[in-house]
Amino acid sequence: MGRFHQGRSVDPTGNHCPVPILLTGGSGFLGSHIAEQLDQRGTEVRALVRPTSDTRFLEGLRNVTLVHGALNDTSSLLAATEGVDGVIHAAGLVKAKSPDDFYRTNEQGTSNLLEAIKTNAPDIERFVLVSSLTVMGPSGDGRPVPEGGAPNPVTHYGRSKLAAEKAARAETHALPVTIIRPPMIYGPRDREILPFFKSVKLGVLPLTGSPTSVLSAIFAADCAAACIKALEAKVPSGSAYFVEDGHRDTLAGLIGHIENALGRRAWLRIPVPRFLMFGAALGSELYGRVMGRAVMLTRDKLNELLAPHWVCDSGAAQAELGWEPRISFEEGARITGEWYRREGWL
Repeated sequence: MGRFHQGRSVDPTGNHCPVPILLTGGSGFLGSHIAEQLDQRGTEVRALVRPTSDTRFLEGLRNVTLVHGALNDTSSLLAATEGVDGVIHAAGLVKAKSPDDFYRTNEQGTSNLLEAIKTNAPDIERFVLVSSLTVMGPSGDGRPVPEGGAPNPVTHYGRSKLAAEKAARAETHALPVTIIRPPMIYGPRDREILPFFKSVKLGVLPLTGSPTSVLSAIFAADCAAACIKALEAKVPSGSAYFVEDGHRDTLAGLIGHIENALGRRAWLRIPVPRFLMFGAALGSELYGRVMGRAVMLTRDKLNELLAPHWVCDSGAAQAELGWEPRISFEEGARITGEWYRREGWL
């Protein structure tokens, strides 16, 4: 644990030298929070980013070195893994031009990274895979899905993340692997929950799910802390953990916290009929096809949006990783809203 905390090791001559950990997805929403926390601890971080990545949130981090590469570029992965002491694999595709893209990045990309680690860093302390609650699927009754239950992904994204988990578990005899499965992650820098804040600010809120749906959530900084704890904890290889804030709420309750954070109510809440959601998803897909862009709203994504509940429990993570959530959605919504305003996003 000390090696990661200090970001240093001792060579045979007794001299201290940097021992980096590799972080994939460092320029992303969650990855930037992980990089920031590791930097604050003085840990040397090697962040794998594409040449076109927006690295604004990594700028100024003294202990973070950017290396260009991609999960489909095996030579760049070999260079990135050279001499690392641990890996947090936070990169992943959440929207795609086609279903195959999910598997190329989330499944094959993970396999490529694992092969590079086995070649260049077979003695790493830990490989942490950031997966997703979507691997286990929705809850039918509002109770947390069992950690050891049968996976039941309902989208290509969820199935590709499950495939990534299987690729990692196939290497548990060779590498120490820990899997983190967060539910909805939100917080400063997040663009996915931003439309909810914008809709509340406008006073008109389309409802794409039932107000009574029970949901788990995790503040980004808390999720990042869990990933770092997973890097350090000496747990059995292949262990998987849910992380959430311990305050399950309904969709209506979460919206209420956003309203309180902004100091105003959405005066018009419009339940969107399923046929309209289907039409909107189809239109979004056609737009993405014509423009050659990946889009979030698809007919496949509706399987997640229309699921009854998304609920998990982080008890095992708290007990075995020595981690605990600190920010409830009520407080997190306030912090996020203030950040959006300060940065001019809202």
